[in-house]
Amino acid sequence: MKLFSCQCCEQPLFFENTACESCHHPVGYLPGLSMLTALEPAQVAGRWHPMEPQVRHAEVVYCANHAYDVCNWLTSATDQNHTPVCFACRFNRTIPDLSVPGNLERWRKIEIAKHRLFYTLLRLRLPLRNRWEDPEGGLAFDFLDDAPDGSAPVMTGHDNGLITLAIREADDAERERMRVEMGEYYRTLLGHFRHEVGHYYWNVLVRDAGRVEACRSVFGDDREDYQQALQAHYGRPLSTDWREHYVSAYATAHPWEDFAETWAHYLHIVSTLETASAYGVTINPATGTAAVSAPGTLKDPYLRASFDEIMNAWMPLTSAVNSLNRSMGLSDFYPFVLTAGVRRKLAFIHALIRETQALR
Repeated sequence: MKLFSCQCCEQPLFFENTACESCHHPVGYLPGLSMLTALEPAQVAGRWHPMEPQVRHAEVVYCANHAYDVCNWLTSATDQNHTPVCFACRFNRTIPDLSVPGNLERWRKIEIAKHRLFYTLLRLRLPLRNRWEDPEGGLAFDFLDDAPDGSAPVMTGHDNGLITLAIREADDAERERMRVEMGEYYRTLLGHFRHEVGHYYWNVLVRDAGRVEACRSVFGDDREDYQQALQAHYGRPLSTDWREHYVSAYATAHPWEDFAETWAHYLHIVSTLETASAYGVTINPATGTAAVSAPGTLKDPYLRASFDEIMNAWMPLTSAVNSLNRSMGLSDFYPFVLTAGVRRKLAFIHALIRETQALR
């Protein structure tokens, strides 16, 4: 994530801000520029002029979901009788029932994670088509609650572009309980989004782009029956050597899950490296060995850095932050091991994204 600042007073701004805490100008996000901008009122009520010099004369409005305090993205001003929805919110098919107590706050947490996902996808210049543009395979989100009587628990998952997220995942205590029960190192809303969108991009960038055989050579044969593979995964003891080839235990279930888990980790890496670089974080371990590359000197990890440069920056960064967490008595920030086998898979994801960028 970039660092942002107010165009009026240069106060630092954060991605979710809706107002500058210093000069109190309203603030909104311009997805086309990957930029937060302070706003000045236009002549028509509800419309704004960005203070960002590149688009100062444009007229923009907040997404309709800004009224619920779940979105700060901007979109072009349209007819006053039309309810504007921003780029990210156009992918919502079903939102939580806001008449249920607590669901507004759950939705707010979900949207924070989802908007961060879209920030990364746009920065990576990946193709994005919603369900209205592509009714058969476009990307869409259903945020669903369990049945009131508990008879039909919602399962988070992906089905040909449709991502379902169980909104109980927005409850920290419930998500932690599930993490422990399932023996996971890591379980977050943003992690769910990054994983499930990995299934969508397997469809778009692998299946539909003629790369299936190349992908199988790295992740295995996806023609293995998926439901049987999941049943077998949960029904057998996990081998002790999975870390040699998989980034997580769940990745061993099926090649599709291996791809999605690896995809999610690649997004974790480039997003975190951009944040570290924006803050000027540099890592130079005092171990007596040769100096290593550091995030502060890294090229743009979304568009320019090579895979080796990304790995050379990522490994010392995670080692340092894990050590800081341990010093505070906390769990590791990044509790994963990137072996040579895992790096080979991450390198495939990196090459897949770079090839896609070159075609756009």
